[in-house]
Amino acid sequence: MESVPTFAGVFGGGGLFGIGYALGVIHGLRDQGIDLTNAPMLGTSAGSWAAAATALNVTFDELVSLPVPSFPNPKPNALATVAKIAFGERTAPNVRVVVTSVPRLKRVALSGEHTPLAQLVAASSAVPGLLAPQKINGTRYVDGGVRSGVSVDLASPAQTLVIVAPLAGAMFGPFGRYVEGKTDKEQEMWLTENEGRFLEFSPRQSTADIAKLPQHLFDKARAIEAYHRGRDETSSTTIM
Repeated sequence: MESVPTFAGVFGGGGLFGIGYALGVIHGLRDQGIDLTNAPMLGTSAGSWAAAATALNVTFDELVSLPVPSFPNPKPNALATVAKIAFGERTAPNVRVVVTSVPRLKRVALSGEHTPLAQLVAASSAVPGLLAPQKINGTRYVDGGVRSGVSVDLASPAQTLVIVAPLAGAMFGPFGRYVEGKTDKEQEMWLTENEGRFLEFSPRQSTADIAKLPQHLFDKARAIEAYHRGRDETSSTTIM
């Protein structure tokens, strides 16, 4: 019988803000001795960037230095070209990303074992109306967040599942509560197939105040602040 990993991670969407917050949490956990670098990780949209960066040891500063494509941008591979600057053609078998297939809008988890992570994160982050779909092996995909913001139910088995939901909790009032409720239901679904516990992180009010409007999610300065807030929130959390 295959042993269950001690830790696994599942990271949700949230634009540049979400990348910053998720990596802040991930690095805060590492400060406390929980290193997810080689753990199974599942990312959606911003969370896919956090998972890829963690697996490939790409720093937050490196991600922040990347150019941000203008929106809307109908040019094919616009985001993949940017992602390739950070991730090259590298793959990682412990990373999966959630995407939405076109035209049937089916939620799919793609593995980074053989497909370059730059292509995967571009597909998982291709927000309809802002970016063109990303084609992988002949199929077009758009943002995984179209179907679910976090997709906890698709996460790998683990003794402890680390959940980072950048758009849950105090974010955007009723919307954040909706994301949190959906995430709670996905946790229940995960528990029907797995035994384990959760370490769940979503922005506290002081962090949510950084991004009060949707367009704030794509602001680099706010993403940097979210990174530091996420790291601080994690350092003040008691990890049993």
